[in-house]
This record gives sequence, C-alpha cells and structure tokens, in this order.
Amino acid sequence: MKTINSIAEFYRLVSLPEPLHPLVSIARVGDMRFSNSTVWEHFSLNFYCVSLKRDVSGKVKYGHQYYDYDKGLMTFIAPRQVQAMDTPHEETLGPESGNGLALLIHPDFLYKHPLAATIKNYQFFSYAVHEALHLSEKEEKNIVEIFEKIEAEYQHIDRHTQDIILSQIDLLLNYSNRFYERQFITRKAVNHDVLTRMEILLNEYFDKQKSLENGLPTVESIAEQLHLSPHYLSDLLRSLTGQSAQQHIQEKLIEKAKEYLSITNLSVAEIAYQLGFEYPQSFNKLFKKKTNISPLEFRQMFN
Repeated sequence: MKTINSIAEFYRLVSLPEPLHPLVSIARVGDMRFSNSTVWEHFSLNFYCVSLKRDVSGKVKYGHQYYDYDKGLMTFIAPRQVQAMDTPHEETLGPESGNGLALLIHPDFLYKHPLAATIKNYQFFSYAVHEALHLSEKEEKNIVEIFEKIEAEYQHIDRHTQDIILSQIDLLLNYSNRFYERQFITRKAVNHDVLTRMEILLNEYFDKQKSLENGLPTVESIAEQLHLSPHYLSDLLRSLTGQSAQQHIQEKLIEKAKEYLSITNLSVAEIAYQLGFEYPQSFNKLFKKKTNISPLEFRQMFN
C-alpha cells in the first residue's frame, strides 16, 4: 500500500505544481492527472481531504463499495484511511472529465488549535464514499466561497494566516454538519426503510439464536449487512429516533429479555447466554440500567 505523507508528495503524484503552503492547500480536480495508476490501487493519505466534486469520471472504493462522482457532492477523508481509486485505461483526469475542489489539511496545521481535537468529533470523516453529502445549489455556493477564502488567504502568508484559515475550516465543518442533518431529514422515507431493515435483522438474529454462536449483535455487523458505515448508521438513526445504533440494539436486547423472562422458565443466567452475553452480570447491569429493576424483579411481576 502506498502512503502519501505530505501535500507536496500528493501534488507531485497528480502532476500539480508545488503547493504554496506545505500544510494546507486547495487543489482543482480538473487539473489532476493520475498517471501512475498502480499508486491509486491501494493508498492512504497522512492528511485530511475535504472534496467538493462534480461530474468526475473517476471512482473511489471503500471495501467493496464504488461511487461514481457524477453529481455535486462532498466527501471527507481522515488521515490513514485506506482507499482505492479506479482510473480506467490509465487515462488522465483532465478538465473534460470533471471539476471540483479538494481542501488538503495536514494535521500539523491544526497543532495547538482547538480544532486539532474537535475535528475528530465530526463523524462524517468515517463515512463511506457512497454516503457522500449531496449539496443544494445554495449550499454548494456557501462551500465554494469558503474554499476560495482559504485559497486566497495562503497566497500571502503572515502571522495571521493560520488563524484565519483555521476559522474558515471550522466554519466549513460546521456547515457540513448542518447539511448532513438536512440530508437525513430530506431522505427520511429512505432512512425509515433502513430502520425497518435493521429491525428485521435484529429480530432474525435473536429468533434464529445466532447470539448463541456469535455473541451480542454489534453496530459494525449490522451496518455491514445494511451496506452502511457504523457512524453513518448511528447518525441516520439518531436523526430519525434520537437514539444511536447501539441504543437500538440495546432496546431490542431488553425487549427479547422481557419476552424470555415473562414466558419461559429459563434462569436469568440462561437468558443472558441466550442473548449473547458472556457474563450474566453484564446482562443484569444493562437490564437494570434500562428498566430500573433487576431481571428477577421483572419476572416476579408475572408470578
């Protein structure tokens, strides 16, 4: 796997001139030429990349998912995320194949600024490419204006440059957070379908007693079956119900536990193992946390 450690190295690999600033830069997608195709088969960046892309013929893959960049959208890549890019027939990406902007931010640029810590709170940096942010015309205009302000600022570097650019990056991430929340709302019908499919998967998991063999269901395993990233699934569910994916799983666990406690003679320990808990104490703790009573106290309500 090829690791690209600096913005300057990335620029050389895509045949762009040396960046004006070593730690932050705006690159134009239409000017990039991916001539060394073997590099892009399996690579990672040691810096953040926030891209606004339109009508681009290249494809980026996470796992087994491909996404065609044929509409205006944003993607967010964190350092050291493994990626793959398909450039058909080793053709170059020129202006005729698409356009867009890519903001490249080396983690050292954030050093000693609160953004160095808070940028990790934006979960869209761990979304998959097919979970990209689709922008309205007005939203896209806001984002482009921020990109242009960042680009203009590092043309003449002085003691104010870093703070001004960091404030623009902070604004960009806050806008992106807002726009993702809007996207969850506007796609509510589709997202309800995801919630329904998750409920079916969890019911099937317990009804077929897969927990006896595989243990407790995890957010990662459920997300994989839904072809979503774990963070995207949690954020989607939170927008619909106010609960994360993990909380949904726990609710289903408690629902099944109540069923076993009320209609079977299984001991509390047997129910815990049936649900996938390794230790009965863990089951007892979760049940009491969610219901304010112990499993035995719940069972006594039916005797």
